[in-house]
Amino acid sequence: MTHEERERLTVLSLEEKISHSKNVIKKAIERFGRDRLVVAWTGGKDSTTMLWLYREVSNELSIELPRCIFIDEGDIFDEIIEHVERVKNEWKVDVMMLRNEDVLRQVKRLGDIVKVKELNDRNRQELKFIHFDEQEFPFEPESYVGNHLMKTVPLKMFIEEDEIKAVSTAIRWDEQEARKEEDYFSPRHNPEHIRVQPMLHFRERDIWDTIHRYNIPYCKLYELGYRSLGARSTTYKSSDIPAWKQDLENTRERDGRGQDKEQIMSKLRDLGYM
Repeated sequence: MTHEERERLTVLSLEEKISHSKNVIKKAIERFGRDRLVVAWTGGKDSTTMLWLYREVSNELSIELPRCIFIDEGDIFDEIIEHVERVKNEWKVDVMMLRNEDVLRQVKRLGDIVKVKELNDRNRQELKFIHFDEQEFPFEPESYVGNHLMKTVPLKMFIEEDEIKAVSTAIRWDEQEARKEEDYFSPRHNPEHIRVQPMLHFRERDIWDTIHRYNIPYCKLYELGYRSLGARSTTYKSSDIPAWKQDLENTRERDGRGQDKEQIMSKLRDLGYM
């Protein structure tokens, strides 16, 4: 897809953007089937809006909503858990909670030391894969090592074990530099699957306009000034006013996120992170 094509899609009307996203979702369901396609749900504004779109399409096609996956990296806001539980019950969502229990059994809190020799074979192999050769590391889910073990590895294992063909994520072109060249259907390797990305052409303002127009539920942290939600220990408020009332067009959405991770996002993407 060319730069001009991307620009054209980002200036569509809100209804046209929603329609375009629905068409991507319909193609994904037709191509992969609802049983081999899963929806990655973080509890954030973007992925909840994507889940709403899948729900709308599923109703239009008279099929059950595809399964969802929620990755628990061990440092999640209580408010996100509450939001996910509420929406799961209201919308009857079948959601799988993915966790790296092998790492978590060594820790009780952030900063606890994880000993590599006490990890299972899979996790030790994954550490070799990212060229980590230390004997231990502190438990920090948003670090390079932590992000890989706590997020990417559980996702990879789920894809392998359930023979998943496609994972749908709610990333957007305008959200992060590493995502500017993504396509709606993007192949991934190790393991082989396709990333379905129906929200690419949405902008941050579009997300909030959709949420308010269609009464889509959202995590209450956004009312407190958070604009982008990540790990609890590395996510900060951008302001004290609700996210949608802030200057979305002239300030950066992810300034409240851990910047170390932001700087290595391209590298994490190549490893299989969303």
